[in-house]
Formats: sequence, C-alpha cells, structure tokens
Amino acid sequence: MKRILFSLHLIFTAIAAQAQLTLKECQQLARTHYPEVQRYNLISQTEQYTLSNLTKTWLPQIGLSAQGSWQTAVPTLPETLKGVMNMQGVEVPGMRKDQYKIALDVNQTIWDGGKNKAETAIAQAAANEGRAATEVSLYALEKRVNDLFFSILLLDEHITQLGNTQALLQGNLDKVKSLVCGGLAMPSDAEEIEVEILHIDQQMEGMKITKGSFKKMLEIFIGQSLGERKLKRPETVMLNPDASARPEMALFNAQLKKIQAQEAGIRTSLMPRLSFFAQGYYGYPGMDIFKTILKDKWSWNAILGIKASWNISGLYTKENRMKQYDLAKQQVQMNKEIFQFNTQLQMAQETGEIARLKKALATDDKIVALRCSVRKTAEQRLQNGVIDTNDLLRKITEELNAKTARSTHEVELLKAMYDLRYTMNQ
Repeated sequence: MKRILFSLHLIFTAIAAQAQLTLKECQQLARTHYPEVQRYNLISQTEQYTLSNLTKTWLPQIGLSAQGSWQTAVPTLPETLKGVMNMQGVEVPGMRKDQYKIALDVNQTIWDGGKNKAETAIAQAAANEGRAATEVSLYALEKRVNDLFFSILLLDEHITQLGNTQALLQGNLDKVKSLVCGGLAMPSDAEEIEVEILHIDQQMEGMKITKGSFKKMLEIFIGQSLGERKLKRPETVMLNPDASARPEMALFNAQLKKIQAQEAGIRTSLMPRLSFFAQGYYGYPGMDIFKTILKDKWSWNAILGIKASWNISGLYTKENRMKQYDLAKQQVQMNKEIFQFNTQLQMAQETGEIARLKKALATDDKIVALRCSVRKTAEQRLQNGVIDTNDLLRKITEELNAKTARSTHEVELLKAMYDLRYTMNQ
C-alpha cells in the first residue's frame, strides 16, 4: 500500500511539474516564435547567392552582338595599281561603304588585383553584421519576456495574500456574528468586516483582470496558450560581475570588420587588371582589307589577345574615402564605449537594488511575525470587548501590508537578479 501511495505521489508530482512553465522555456519559445528569427535564414540565403555570383566572375564572360553601319569613306587601291590590275584582267570591285558584323566576344579574367577576394570579404562581413544585429534584437526580446513573467508572479503573490486575508476576515466575521447574536457586539461591527471583505474581493478581481492581460501578452510572445499552466518561480542565481558577453559587443566587432573589409576593397580597386580576350565574327569587310577590296563577299574572322588595364581615377578620391571609413570606425568605437559605460551604470544600479532588497527581506520576516502577533491579540481583545472592529481591521490591514511587502520583495529580488543576469548576459 505504501509503495502504491508513493508511486501515485511521484506521478502527481511529475504532472504538476509538467503543468508549470519556467522562465527559460518562455524565453526559448518566444525566441522561436518571434518573426524576426526568420531573418537568419534570409541573411544566409542572401550571402549564399552573393558569394555564388562572385565566384562566377571567374567564368568566361561571353557576349553576342550584331551591327550594321555606313561610312563616308573606305580604304581603296591607288588608281595606278587598279589600272595595272584591270589590264591584267583582274576586276577590282572595291570596298562598299555599308558594313555588317555578327560577332562573338569572350573575355576571361586572369588577375583582378584582388577585387573578387575583397568583395567576398565584404559580403561575408555584411552577413555577419546582419546576424549580429538580429541577435541583438532577439536578445532584447528576453527582457520583455522577463518583465511579463515576473509581473505575473508578483500579481500571483498579491492575489494569494489578499485571498489569505479574505479568509482571515471571514473567520472573524463568523466570530463577530456570534457576538452579535449574544448581544456582545453591534450589527454594524459585522457590517464593517463585510465591507472590508467586499473591498478585498474588488481588489482581487482587478488584479486577476490585469494578470489575464499579462498572460495574454505572454501567450502572444511564446506562441501558445498557457491554459491552466502556472509559471514556476525561478531559482536565485549567482553572477560573476567581471564576466559580460552582451551580443551588442559582437555587433560592434562585426561592424568594425565590415569597415575594414571595405577599406581593403578600396585598395584592390586601384590595382591593374589582366585578362584574356577573343573575338570571332562573320561579316563584311573582313580583317584582310586587300582581299575584301578584290572580292566583295562576307568572311570569317577572329582575334585573340591579352589585355592589361589600370584605371587610376580612384586615386583622386582614395584619401577621402579612407578618411570616411576611418571616421566610421571611430563612430563604432565611440558607440561601443558608450554602450560599455551605460552597461556599467546599469550593473551598478541593479547590484545596488539587489543589496537593498536583500536587506529589506532580512527584516520582513520579523515584521510579519510581529504584525501577526498583534493581529491575534487584537482578535482576542475584540472578543473580550476591549477594542472595536475598526481597530481589528486596521491590525489586519497592517498584517496584509507586511505580508504583501515581503512577497513583493521576494519577487522583486528575483527580478533584479535576472535583470542583472540579462545586463551581463550570463
């Protein structure tokens, strides 16, 4: 029998644990459900297509063209030579002024001065910057989930304390009604307690509505209904103040690397280019001008070669562009230092808040115990007719405030710890 009861206890414990939702689970669900997470895939696809296009620049560049033209003058043979050839029976039709060409051009880069490599580095750096920016945005989502999670926990504590106080008032109401029946108390004494019970019920309903709104917002974040599941209060955490790895730091580093890649791109743009070219065309006139003059017909022609080019116009703006990128790096570095400064301030503020709440909690238990003792004494004195109902209600309210302050401090301490954990990304 004991074994059966123990097994049932384990089963019910497991079911209860499954019905609770942890803070970490909420954060993971929110991250998965948030639409911006799809940006990772978009960035990767864009990077893949860009890099694929860059690799294709090493493939032969092929072009097909056709043209027709007319010109005012064409090469001709000297009249003396033409007369000699005519006397020998060789007809010289000459070259027409209308010309036609259907050509195929092929260009193969041999050396691009490092341009392709620089553009590849820029594309990769831009993708890394996009990923880092997305990570920063998704990390900020964690703070929003934390705020909702702890707000719901805090409302749960307040509702619980109000419920306990309401039960306490109901017990005293029953006692006062007995005193009224015995002629030891006035009906108005019972009515005052009933009014206070209704007032607490009104407070509880308002908090439940607010809690429902927060739960709905949390459900939108995590992409599923909470139903009857409750939020599990997280454990306290131990943090290392010297360790911090915020995603914003990775974003600043990615921005610097992108600027450095762009600087390298400026240098490579000033390098000479070397390429192989070939052109074959069918048309009139052919490359053999003399043969074209003698025979009026279309011919096949081709030309092969190696071409070197060097565009030095980039030298005009190189210095200014390098200065622009230098200023951009200084801006990123300044943003990084500002972020670190503000983070240190935030950590100091949150550390101070944790110390304050720990100190407050150290005396909360004593205050609650004393308020509880005072309230019990007031209940006895009311039964003995020493004090009236208003005095008892005041003592009960003071006890409620003390218990609410204690539970509030507990949840606020946990929230302050997790806020510091968020600030430090631990």
